[in-house]
Amino acid sequence: MLRWIFLLVLLLLVLIVGGMGVAFATSPGLRKFLSDKYFPDPRLAIRLSEVRQGELVRTVNAPGSIEPKTKVQISAQVSARITDLPFREGQSVRKGDVLVRLDARDLSALVESAQANMMAEEARLRGNEAQLTQSKSELARARQLFDSKDVARSALDESESVALRAQSAVDATKQGIAAANAAIVRAKKDLENSVIIAPFDGTIVRLNAEVGELVVIGTLNNAGSVIMEVADLGVMLMKARVDESNIAPVRAGQAAKVYINAYSNRKFVGAVERVGLKRLVSSDGTGYFEVEVLVDKPTDILLGSGLTCNADIAVERFADVLMVPSQAVLDRRLDAMPESVRSSPLIDRTKAFVRVVFMMEGGKAVPKAVVTGASDLTDTIVLSGLSVGDKVISGPFKVLVDMSEGKLVELEKEKVKLGADGPAKPNADADGEPDESEPK
Repeated sequence: MLRWIFLLVLLLLVLIVGGMGVAFATSPGLRKFLSDKYFPDPRLAIRLSEVRQGELVRTVNAPGSIEPKTKVQISAQVSARITDLPFREGQSVRKGDVLVRLDARDLSALVESAQANMMAEEARLRGNEAQLTQSKSELARARQLFDSKDVARSALDESESVALRAQSAVDATKQGIAAANAAIVRAKKDLENSVIIAPFDGTIVRLNAEVGELVVIGTLNNAGSVIMEVADLGVMLMKARVDESNIAPVRAGQAAKVYINAYSNRKFVGAVERVGLKRLVSSDGTGYFEVEVLVDKPTDILLGSGLTCNADIAVERFADVLMVPSQAVLDRRLDAMPESVRSSPLIDRTKAFVRVVFMMEGGKAVPKAVVTGASDLTDTIVLSGLSVGDKVISGPFKVLVDMSEGKLVELEKEKVKLGADGPAKPNADADGEPDESEPK
């Protein structure tokens, strides 16, 4: 019995091993997986980029938001209840259109009260002027009698005192009239403020109140009621937050490209209009300066206020320069470089690191010292060390991280062409696919 069990187990092992052998022989994918796992190819698949000559634009990137260049918050200058809102949110208004009407009954009563007070002061003035005339006449008679020694000095002094009091009363009444007149002007102004008109052509972008609500004016400690916000959506600005470390080269008039998140398939152009001079601090503690970029808005798009966006501000342009992908430029320790790099006149031997690019020579990676200049988002200027047409290793990034002298390399497309069945057939094209022009 044990013998039969042993033979059965042995037969099962033979079938499993045989099946795996057949699968390995007939499955290129399995062969490739096992080969890559246990017998990895020492050659690294790389990409080459050619050194080219052209224009490089150095940019500063900054986040921000889209805002109308001209916008106002409409608030009441008097406390009253709203009686009419002729326009709703999203509607366009023209300069001079009535935006808000407030209850003006109490304000009209204040105007009438101020006018009545004015009339009372004028009547008081006439009475005081009559008393002044009478006191001046009595003062003149008292002086004549005093000169003829018919009255005592005390009688003359009393007449002079009465005349002075009468003059003072007249002057006080005139000041009262001026105050009453100012009260009338203020009351009429408040009455005019019960009707709020549009200060410019624009669009109501926000409406915060409704008919019947009471609006109040602001004080030192309490903000007033904001009834609505009107903005000119025809002229839009991007308020960019430029990091303080990048603000130095930013100037008014520089061109910019604006990328609005809501319109991911479109690019907007603009120009820097104003560069803020005060350092601000964001919520995360980062210092920045506010830069206003005037956006050239297409007529077929209505940009909403507050849209999130990013801007690339062109702060410097370099014409007819040699460029390589920035990813291809690497910093390596000088003592780890070969003699060809250490003896190069392009390096600074006082520094521990040297800037190099790697080139492919005889299937191996060879470092070469370079002197670089400014960079943009993708390319770096090469001042010395390379010529137009030279090819440098530019990727993949995971290969470049550990790239060193002498590593075996080959082009990615050649790596792909070497499939599990060995080299590609002679009638395969550059992509490793059969050429339809050749017989299969």
